[in-house]
Amino acid sequence: MPVRSYQYRYHPPESALFERCIGFAWCAGCRIYAGNMVYVHRKRVLVDALASLPCEQRERIARSETRLIEFLDRRIRDER
Repeated sequence: MPVRSYQYRYHPPESALFERCIGFAWCAGCRIYAGNMVYVHRKRVLVDALASLPCEQRERIARSETRLIEFLDRRIRDER
């Protein structure tokens, strides 16, 4: 099974902490995952996988690491 990953910014662009991001990596088969703070250069643009969702759904998914990973995994499968 493939190992997948996703990174997102937690702090707004004007924050000194903008380059400190949340990074996840997980196994698509067994659902074991790791999450860490990761450095992403300020100039690197990260894709927001939740951007197209309505605000309530976006907030609900973002509050739970397992829901976020399930959503991302489904999205990847559906794109194939």
